[in-house]
Amino acid sequence: MKKILLSTILIATMAFNNSSTACELCGKESKVQQLHTAMQKLWADHMTWTYATVDAFFNNPSALQSSLDRLLQNQKDIGNAIVPVYGQAAGDKLTELLTAHIKGAVPVLTAAKNNDKSALDKAVTDWYANAKEIANFLTSANPKNWPATETEPMMKEHIDLTISYAVSLLKKDYTNAIKTYDKARESMSEMGTVLASGVVKQFPDKFKEAKKK
Repeated sequence: MKKILLSTILIATMAFNNSSTACELCGKESKVQQLHTAMQKLWADHMTWTYATVDAFFNNPSALQSSLDRLLQNQKDIGNAIVPVYGQAAGDKLTELLTAHIKGAVPVLTAAKNNDKSALDKAVTDWYANAKEIANFLTSANPKNWPATETEPMMKEHIDLTISYAVSLLKKDYTNAIKTYDKARESMSEMGTVLASGVVKQFPDKFKEAKKK
């Protein structure tokens, strides 16, 4: 009993010390760290709300509109995130492409639900074409640091994994759906890292920290 009590106290003390350290760092992250954190969250949220929307489409209609609204807001947030470095027009264009990306999922999900192979094949082809368009837009904004050899595979993987867990959700196979979702979310978080790194490399002067006196 004493050993259990001592272990509990030790764990609690470690947790307190860790949280205290984290709190000391609150608001003190470098500009680079802040950008990475923001981009990772935005792109991970893209997958989180995509999953929620797909699941609602197939299995929970009452949650569909709310999930979709949140997902569409995420596209605006991602577009707005690049405005400080690429300008309003670029941010608006990215939002437009990402919104089309979300709307392009509807024919895919509808055809899958109706078991309409012909319609599904066309919708999937169109969806991949939009993903390539997004990749091309990103590459055009930062060709040196976001080459097509990176952006196109990332966007393709995003579609691949989304289709994979969508099929599982349609079958109500939540075990496999969640496993694939975890991979998809990690992939999107990594994409956020790649994009953030590219911005820092392209605009190093914007991320210089003021020298401490």
